[in-house]
Amino acid sequence: MDERTRDGSAGDVDYGSVGGGYADHRRPDDRIAARVAEALGAARTVVNVGAGAGSYESRTLDVTPVEPSATMRAQRPAHLPPAVDAVAERLPFPDGSFDAAMTTFSVHQWSDAAAGLREMRRVARGPVVVLTCDPDLVRDFWLYAYAPEVLDTEARRYPPIAELAGALGGRTTVQPVPVPLDCSDGFNEAYYGRPERLLDPGARQACSAWSFVDEDTRTRYAAELRRDLESGAWDERFGALRQQPTYEGSLVLLRSVPD
Repeated sequence: MDERTRDGSAGDVDYGSVGGGYADHRRPDDRIAARVAEALGAARTVVNVGAGAGSYESRTLDVTPVEPSATMRAQRPAHLPPAVDAVAERLPFPDGSFDAAMTTFSVHQWSDAAAGLREMRRVARGPVVVLTCDPDLVRDFWLYAYAPEVLDTEARRYPPIAELAGALGGRTTVQPVPVPLDCSDGFNEAYYGRPERLLDPGARQACSAWSFVDEDTRTRYAAELRRDLESGAWDERFGALRQQPTYEGSLVLLRSVPD
């Protein structure tokens, strides 16, 4: 039996509590979307697992979204198809139902990532595409100097890349995804050169790892960042990032095709 919250969230985050403003801050970035589209190749039918509010769903493909959280399903815009209420670990589709399968910023929130990926492989005839973060690289980001517990949480939640590749089987490639300076998708590293954005509680709430620390800790982390921004200490250490057009951090794209 699925262990789901009242909202329907099936992983380690209750999006009924933290997902209300997600769509305001997590808008898909066209340059990242282009990499996802390229990885899907010639697919016409695609299942998007952990689809959320619809980020990175192509309007030109026949997409079947799957999302267990009612809060996230409610934020899907009218031009996108409604999402199927199901979890990654038990997809309600026959074998080989789709040309391809995709998931973006979701696999770390599943109760059993390996089982979910095996399900994606089962229902997809062609590529399975996973946009995720490499836990070995998460702590390399400057935010670790201000919010170590947040990034420690992220590093623990993201499955190791080798484990993901093993669950997918077939032939799997892993490519780093550069994050543009003006990235519209507000995950933590999207603000690598715009640190002031992380002073916004809404921006922090849209990154689920922040929900794993209490309000007093979140407030303290933000106050320390604000102090260094006002004093110029942040710019002394990291200011060159404000002019850096892209940042190559922990974001990676896995693409697996059957043998």
